[in-house]
Amino acid sequence: MAGRKQFDVDRALDQVMTLFWQRGYAETSLEHIVSATGLGKGSLYGTFGGKAELFRRSLDRYADTYGRQYEAALSGRPTPALAIQAFFDVVLARIADPRLPGGCLIALSAMAAPTLDDGNRDRVSALLEHQRQRVQAALDAFTPDAAELALFVVSTNQALAVMDRAGASAEQLASVASVAVRAVEASTSAAG
Repeated sequence: MAGRKQFDVDRALDQVMTLFWQRGYAETSLEHIVSATGLGKGSLYGTFGGKAELFRRSLDRYADTYGRQYEAALSGRPTPALAIQAFFDVVLARIADPRLPGGCLIALSAMAAPTLDDGNRDRVSALLEHQRQRVQAALDAFTPDAAELALFVVSTNQALAVMDRAGASAEQLASVASVAVRAVEASTSAAG
């Protein structure tokens, strides 16, 4: 059976994603990754490449996992405020989940951009832009200001992640999200 992977690649990637989410890119060493996964360096390099590629795959895994939840929350809502409320409900549920690290891997990675290589820095920017486009698509039918509102909503989402890591309470985070929903509602009502 030489040459066959003897471990669950998806499980290992989830473990590494969680590690990057907890510690950040710069503070996660190969030794941390080996310890978290129980895999040898050869298996890690052979399957994932180096740390930078493993981080990129972790970002994509994170974006795919939560992106599907955001898509579902934003789609088919009768008003923009309900769409944005559903979006923030997903965000706040993720933040409140005790099985997950605090904050958001993408937000934390954006703050650490100076420590990332060009490819990963570009990937973080692209994921933030994709999130903005996703929110804008949900708002486009309701307002000509959808691009500006989407940027505001995504910025608020990223701020929630930072506030969570800084120790803000669930009530404080929910309050910020509620203000953002009201701002979207007021802006789209004025536009209509």
